[in-house]
Amino acid sequence: MKVIKSKKQIKKTVDGIKKSHNTIGFVPTMGFLHKGHMSLISEAKKDCDKVVVSIFVNPIQFGRGEDFKAYPRKTDSDLLKCKKAGVDIVFLPEQKEMYSEGFQSYVNVPKLSNHLCGISRPGHFAGVATAVLKLLNIVKPEKAYFGEKDYQQLIIIKRMVSDLDLDVRIVNMPIIREEDGLAMSSRNKYLGNIQRKKANILFRALEKGENMVKKGEKNPEKIISVLKKMILSEKTGKIDYINICNPHTLENLDKISSDVLIALAVKIGKARLIDNRLVKR
Repeated sequence: MKVIKSKKQIKKTVDGIKKSHNTIGFVPTMGFLHKGHMSLISEAKKDCDKVVVSIFVNPIQFGRGEDFKAYPRKTDSDLLKCKKAGVDIVFLPEQKEMYSEGFQSYVNVPKLSNHLCGISRPGHFAGVATAVLKLLNIVKPEKAYFGEKDYQQLIIIKRMVSDLDLDVRIVNMPIIREEDGLAMSSRNKYLGNIQRKKANILFRALEKGENMVKKGEKNPEKIISVLKKMILSEKTGKIDYINICNPHTLENLDKISSDVLIALAVKIGKARLIDNRLVKR
């Protein structure tokens, strides 16, 4: 497994792979790898000749007062996991390698960004889209893999790829969960023991919401009210949002008549946790 830190070197390496007519599967990460990330790597290995993983905690997607400096990092462990998983190349750039002095160009996908997490995290998705575009341009994969836990991020990236005519296929993969249903996330590390035990209320609330939809409830506000009561009953989390929205546009629904996305974000201690459930009628 090669570990490459410079854009110049990885571009040269990628060109060599292309000349050999091998396909590249790409898994962009911010490190602190868990089973969710490993599922993406596993799928990339099935689909492609070579697998590239990037590990880069992207500073421009963190707002003021967010956890950029505290974000969990464990590079040696991440590299070992990648090696055991059969990754061919890890791209491990420093911040100055990705963003040179005077950097000022951003990609914005405004309509999709102005919902859900974009409301409480202004500028976040412009930072995400910009970093992902740069990485796609550097690695030049045939396929890139993203988890559905970050649903809003996923459809923003798909929109960007379509709008900008990028020659890559975005592959979405299902949420990987802990045994009690909590969606795997690097930020779960922030949870204390009691908080961790109570955090699966997010999963249970989503299940309740899905059951209500499937039993014919058409009023989103009624469902949201029930889910709020469930989460607040644990007396451990502060709700950022619970939305029932169109899964393609992320716009809130007044009435449920077709497929819906139930999405939520809850702050438990230092951890801001997100989860979602796509419900098909």
